[in-house]
Amino acid sequence: MPSRKLALGIPLGLAWLGGFLLWAGWPVHPAPLAALLLVGWVPYLRLEQLLTERGASGWKVWRYSYLLLLLWNLFTTYWVSYSTLGGGIAAVVCNALMMSAPLMAFYHTKKRLGATMGYISLPIYWIAFEQLHLHWFLTWPWLTLGNGFAQANQWVQWYEYTGFLGGSVWIWLVNILVFGAWFGLQRRRADAWSSAKLKLRWLWPVLAVLLPIGASYLIGSRYQEKGTTAEVLVVQPNVDPFNEKFEGGSKFISFDEQLTRLLTLTEQNLTPQTQLVLWPETSLDEIYFEDSFDSNLKIQRIRQWLGQHPNVELITGLTSVGRYPSKEKASPTARFRQDMGYYDIFNTAVHLPGASGVPEFYHKSRLVPGVEGVPPWLSAFVIDLGGTAGGLGSQPERTVYQMRPPALRVGPVICYESIYGDFVRDYVRNGATLIGIITNDGWWSDSPGHQQHLQYATLRAIETRRDIARSANTGISGFINQKGEITQRTAWWQQAVSRATVRLNTEQTFYVRYGELIGPACQVLAVLLLVWVVAGRFSHKNQPIILSEAKDLPLS
Repeated sequence: MPSRKLALGIPLGLAWLGGFLLWAGWPVHPAPLAALLLVGWVPYLRLEQLLTERGASGWKVWRYSYLLLLLWNLFTTYWVSYSTLGGGIAAVVCNALMMSAPLMAFYHTKKRLGATMGYISLPIYWIAFEQLHLHWFLTWPWLTLGNGFAQANQWVQWYEYTGFLGGSVWIWLVNILVFGAWFGLQRRRADAWSSAKLKLRWLWPVLAVLLPIGASYLIGSRYQEKGTTAEVLVVQPNVDPFNEKFEGGSKFISFDEQLTRLLTLTEQNLTPQTQLVLWPETSLDEIYFEDSFDSNLKIQRIRQWLGQHPNVELITGLTSVGRYPSKEKASPTARFRQDMGYYDIFNTAVHLPGASGVPEFYHKSRLVPGVEGVPPWLSAFVIDLGGTAGGLGSQPERTVYQMRPPALRVGPVICYESIYGDFVRDYVRNGATLIGIITNDGWWSDSPGHQQHLQYATLRAIETRRDIARSANTGISGFINQKGEITQRTAWWQQAVSRATVRLNTEQTFYVRYGELIGPACQVLAVLLLVWVVAGRFSHKNQPIILSEAKDLPLS
C-alpha cells in the first residue's frame, strides 16, 4: 500500500512542480527566474515517462498533464477573473484543456513511433498549436512560451530574426536536452558520471542555453538605434473603468469632465517641440458616428484645442459607429436597427491631424475573446476587458497614420493586439516608423496582468526594431526603445503624463520582411506526423511501440 501511494504521489508532485516552475519563470518575476522556463517542462517529461513505463492509460497521462497545465494557467492568469469571475474561470479551464491537445499528440506519437520521433514531435505539436492559437476565433496567446522571456528580453535580441515563437523552440529544445541528460544518467552505474560519453550528454543542454544568450548579448551590444527623432506625449488620465469611466458606475465622471481631464493633462505637459499626443483606448467612450464625426460637440472642442497648437497631432481611442448603405455592403458582424439601418460598432483609434484635417479611423481587429466578439451561447462567460461588449466590427488591414513630419508614421495598436508579434509586424510592413499602443488595463486591478501586458510590448520592439509609445488609461504608460528597454514608465493608478524623444526607424528586420516562418512550418510538420501516426495505427506492419526499458524501474 505505501508503494502504491508513492506511485500515485510522484506524478502528482511532478505536476505541481511543473506548474510552479512555469509560473515562477513567467513575467513579471525577476528576470533571472526566466531561466526556470528552460527546465520547467522537465517535470512533465518525467511524469509522462513514468506513467508510460508503468503501462498507464492515455486517460491517466492526460489527467496529470492537464493538472500541470491547469495550475500554470491558474497561477499565471488568475487576474482575468478580476474583471469577470465566470470569464476568468473559463479562460483558465478551457485554455489548459486546449493546451493538453499537443501533449496528447506527443504521447500517441511516442507510443506509435518510438521515443526519438516522440521527442522530436513534441515541440512541433506545441508550436503548431501556438500558431493556431494566434489566429482562430478563441485566440488567447497570452501564455505562448516565447512571451516568457519578456522580463529577460536581453536574452532574446535574436527575436528580430525568429519572432517570439523562436523562444518557444528554445524552451522545448533545452527542456528535452536537460531531461535526456539527467534521466539518462540515472539509468547508469554510479561511476558512469565520469565517463566522457555521459559528460557529453550535459554539454548539449549547456550549449543550448549559453549560445542563444551569448548571441543575444552580442546582437544587443552591436545594435545602434536608428532614425530621425520626434517628441511624443502619452497621457494617463486614470479613470477607474469599474466606477468612473462608464455610465452606470457608482462614481461616474461625465464624458465632458473626462475630456477636460485629458485636455488639461495634455496642455500642462506640452512643449513647442511636441508633435504627437496619444490618449488611451476608449478615452472617448460615447458613440461617435463616423459619417458625421466632426459635427460632434466634443470633437469640435478637441479640434478647437488643436487649432491652438498647430504643430500637434492627436491619436485617441474611442467607440465609433460605421453605417452601411445596404445589407449587401454590410459586414458579417453588422447589426440592424430600423432607424439606423446596417451598422457596426468599433473599438477605434482615430487620428486627428489638426484643427481641420480629415480624421483617419483604425478599427481594432484582434478582438478580445468574450467581450468584443462572442456568440450568444458564450455570453455567460464574457470576459470584460474594456470597450463596448458584443460582436464588434473589425478591419482586415493594418492602418498606418502619416503625420506631418514625413518620417513620423504611426501604427496604432489597440490593447490586446500588442501581444501578437505577426500582427504588429504588419504595421511595420505597411510603413510604420513608430508603434503607438493605446490600452485600458484597469480591468485587471493591481495584478500581474497589466505588468505582463507592458513587458510583452518590449518583445514587439525587438521583433520590429521600432520605438513604442504606450498610453494606458490607468497605467503603465511610457516608452520602449528599439532594444526593448523601457526608458520611461509611469506609476500605476495615478494621473500621469510621459514625454520622450523617440527614434523613427525605417529599416525592416528579417522578421518583418519574411514574417512568421516557424509557426506555419510546424503546422505542416504536425499534420504530416499525425497522418503518419494514424496510418501506422491501421497498418499491420506497425505495431504499437511503448517505452519499456525498465518496467521494474523504481519511481524515484
